[in-house]
Amino acid sequence: MQTKLTLRLEDNLIEQAKSYAAQAGKSVSQIVAEYFTLLTTQKIKASSPATPITQSLRGVLRESKLDEKDYKKYLERKHL
Repeated sequence: MQTKLTLRLEDNLIEQAKSYAAQAGKSVSQIVAEYFTLLTTQKIKASSPATPITQSLRGVLRESKLDEKDYKKYLERKHL
């Protein structure tokens, strides 16, 4: 079901949105709907809990004496 939504925006922003939509071959409503979908999808992804495997690996190397130099040495040995 689609419902009408009224937005109050500056005139120049409306013109920019119409121009962008025309170049994309879409309506302003489609552009806004896609943007809202993107916003809500990113929010869900960002707030979703880590998987059990990720949770189990958190903090594993916290007390390790390894640092970035060790990792660089490892990569050099591996690829040279």
